[in-house]
Amino acid sequence: MKKINGIKIGKNIQKIRKSYGYTQEKLAEEIGCSTRYISDIEQNRSNPSYEVLANICNLFKIGMNELFADYLDILKSDSIAFEITGFQSLKEEDKRTIEHLIAFFNAEKDMK
Repeated sequence: MKKINGIKIGKNIQKIRKSYGYTQEKLAEEIGCSTRYISDIEQNRSNPSYEVLANICNLFKIGMNELFADYLDILKSDSIAFEITGFQSLKEEDKRTIEHLIAFFNAEKDMK
């Protein structure tokens, strides 16, 4: 277990926000805070309140563990889930395409 000194989740919030196609302005409007506050959080100049964290998680339908992924040892093996956070906001047709591609590459790998 590594010792944690100063948790900084701004970049994770930014990555999640962008994966859903949100601007800082749109995120701020959706969760009821200022754009400046979102910018400060993403640049790790300010720590988000518990309410803001909960609002972000509810908006994007994610768990707090995704925001704190860099600090939780249990998530190290599940890092792909964090990288494709925006998958749920895709059109159904696009989701099926991605699922078919994954199945194709896995089947190809098994044949080798």
